[in-house]
Amino acid sequence: MKQIASDWHDYECIDAGQQEKLERWGNVILRRPDPQAAWHKDPKERLWDHPDAHYHRSKKGGGNWEFHKKLPEYWTIQYKDLTFKVSPTGFKHTGLFPEQAVNWDWMSQKIKSADREIRVLNLFAYTGGATMACSSAGAKEVVHVDASKGMVHWAKENMELSHLQDHTIRFIVDDVLKFVQREKRRNHTYHAIVMDPPSYGRGPNGEMWKLEDQLPELISACIDILDEKPLFFLINAYTTGFSSITLENILKTTIQKKYPAGKVEAGEIGLPVTHNDLVLPCGIYGKFFYED
Repeated sequence: MKQIASDWHDYECIDAGQQEKLERWGNVILRRPDPQAAWHKDPKERLWDHPDAHYHRSKKGGGNWEFHKKLPEYWTIQYKDLTFKVSPTGFKHTGLFPEQAVNWDWMSQKIKSADREIRVLNLFAYTGGATMACSSAGAKEVVHVDASKGMVHWAKENMELSHLQDHTIRFIVDDVLKFVQREKRRNHTYHAIVMDPPSYGRGPNGEMWKLEDQLPELISACIDILDEKPLFFLINAYTTGFSSITLENILKTTIQKKYPAGKVEAGEIGLPVTHNDLVLPCGIYGKFFYED
């Protein structure tokens, strides 16, 4: 199944091809690498040669930004009722993954249609796109967990930009597996869990994370803190070679085994490319939920 984030106004994937993408973030044009764009770009698109900033990948790893005009340190873009800070980082990212809007919408709809108070746990929560979407949709509490202190600070800025200061959002800097295990000992449960794990990573104390090795263990730990009537369980992943069918099978053999009446769905998410009818693939998702 394919899910496309097509409701943006402040973001646009103008064109993509030859391992790059050309994007509009508000009124800023960025040119960035994207290995999934393995087709030809549109040679008539002049903005390829005139972006405001161009990220060049280094053969030695990493890369650097080339700025063709002076950009502010950060600017903001809006998605429906949410406002996010955007800033080019040293690792080509901007602090936001716009394709995730399709997941934000789905989670928001689930929370809004629930006839009860909902507690949400967001793991590998980054700058808080999912956190803000769930909180804005009416979640009673959202717990935001990430190992990076800098990303958690950025998420707090997004909370203020989206005017959610009066909502109950807890920000935690921690290794996600250790946090989940402690929540079990504290008898804390959640109606919904969302996670966006990296392929590789380190916790705040150097804890190693490798998706293929540790995802099943993390999911099992999360099941232990799910409410007896969960609303949803959503996983997003970008790991090359880790297919949506693999993710579907993991969910079927873990969470659906405990909650057989629920449904598992998996597939790809992507962004529409303005210049044509193509879709830029942006990772995979797997989700467990009950039919409405």
